[in-house]
Amino acid sequence: MSKKSIIARQRKRERMVAKYAEKRKMLKEQGLWEELDKLPKNSSKVRLKNRCQLTGRPRGYFRKFGVSRIKLREMALSGIIPGITKASW
Repeated sequence: MSKKSIIARQRKRERMVAKYAEKRKMLKEQGLWEELDKLPKNSSKVRLKNRCQLTGRPRGYFRKFGVSRIKLREMALSGIIPGITKASW
């Protein structure tokens, strides 16, 4: 599990991206690069990192489910995710 501070920082970035999305889009369309530079750095979408919604783990992330490979396996084995079964041949 990631540190609480890292998870909180990620949540803060997500809120900033949502807050400034329209403004950033408008400034990009108009080509006002100086004004765009004055916005907070964390309002840029490229600063976001895909993290597990349950643990905050940054690696082994599955976009379709929004969780890491470890939590995905645990949830699949316990039957929480419908349609997912462990492979056997």
